[in-house]
Amino acid sequence: MKKLIITLGIVVVALSGTLFYRNTLREREIVILSTNDMHASTANFARLATAVALCRDTVATILTDAGDRWTGNAFVDLAEGRRPILDLMNTVGYDVVTLGNHEFDLGAEFLQRAIEYADFETVCANVISHRDDFVTPPSCTTITTKNGVRVCFSGVVTNYDNGHPDGDHAVFEKLEFFDPMQSAREALDGCKRCDVRVLLSHMADAKDMVFADEFDGYDVIIGGHSHNVVDTLVGRTTIGQTGRKLRLVGATRIRLKGNEITSVEYENIDLAGYVEDKTVAEMVAQIHSNPELLASVGTLGVNVNRIGLADLETRLIAEATDSEIGFYHYGGIRLTELAAGGVSLATLFDLEPFFSNIYTMRMTPAQLRTMIIAKFNDTANTKESHRVDLFCSTPYDIIVDAQGEAVDVCFPLLKEGRVYKIAMADYIAKKYPSIEATDIAPLQIKVLDVLAKHFREHSPVTADNTPKQRIIRK
Repeated sequence: MKKLIITLGIVVVALSGTLFYRNTLREREIVILSTNDMHASTANFARLATAVALCRDTVATILTDAGDRWTGNAFVDLAEGRRPILDLMNTVGYDVVTLGNHEFDLGAEFLQRAIEYADFETVCANVISHRDDFVTPPSCTTITTKNGVRVCFSGVVTNYDNGHPDGDHAVFEKLEFFDPMQSAREALDGCKRCDVRVLLSHMADAKDMVFADEFDGYDVIIGGHSHNVVDTLVGRTTIGQTGRKLRLVGATRIRLKGNEITSVEYENIDLAGYVEDKTVAEMVAQIHSNPELLASVGTLGVNVNRIGLADLETRLIAEATDSEIGFYHYGGIRLTELAAGGVSLATLFDLEPFFSNIYTMRMTPAQLRTMIIAKFNDTANTKESHRVDLFCSTPYDIIVDAQGEAVDVCFPLLKEGRVYKIAMADYIAKKYPSIEATDIAPLQIKVLDVLAKHFREHSPVTADNTPKQRIIRK
């Protein structure tokens, strides 16, 4: 009996000590600020600088980016090394980023120089380089905040375009890309002694949600690629994304007691509410002072939306190549609207930033039908499917069944069996499935040059905002 009393006494003392320890554990808080898909947009960088500085003044802060830092702004993309965006990121004080598909636009050697120029670390778990001019990035890195919180960041990029990120096959030569979800799981092997685990994901929010539903090893997923505004919880994992073009900044507030996370809260914050940092504003003004890009190439006579811009581009590439029909893809039209008035070369570059060349070929309506249906029902690249993705200078209707799958395409102005000369952007010719055509000819004619020539010779330019393509349920 005496032995039992002594044992119980030891247990009580031990429990009291544990409860005292738990009640006196230090409470800590950190904030992870995040951006994604900036696409070289500089307009809000001075406001971002203010938001970051204010946050760092009050709480331990880490600044991150989930990819696609350039391609979309002539003042950045035509500058040497695309360094203006890197200079801004260095000045604001980014800590860690992952790779997006557009980081590879100018090739691996170019990307390696950009990584070396940056003051922040780049992580990407699902790429291995077999090249001498590109070093395989680390899968993850650990950042310890000023209040001692150890945060592990892993990164992944989409490989859902024929085994590599979206883009021209040539730029991925001797680079091997693995499944991003499996690579994200394996990257956690390097995060064993961390308090918080964060995945910087450039594989789109739909994939992020699938991943979080299947695997709960990450506390936070900071996403990109789909250009959506996301603030959601899947299982125990918080997922956030800020859309595109630096309109918002993501703020993930994480509270801990000891080394245990007690809460995670994500919020997308509109940068319009912040005043501009003077130093960064001066940097932006200097970046945007190139007189050649600011020069007017003509005028636009009407306000146009994305449909109107598609009408303009499909019509002009057909005319420039003596083709009967022009095609352009939804993702290649990078502006959603353009106001009537003066148009500069920089504006046209914002509309068409990919230096796209034109292909011509000959196709029948049956072959066009096959191409359109295959793209609409595309299961490999769902971001571009089940929508009007192929804008065309001639009208057509996509007929879909009760499940929303395309089953037919009607061309009211075309004759079945006739062969038509087609013009299209090189992205469609190279990347879209089920193109059957004859006389395929890659031309050294850039879409940007066609647009600029038309504005110089035919201003004021007009376009039709009426949709030529429709989806009709059967």
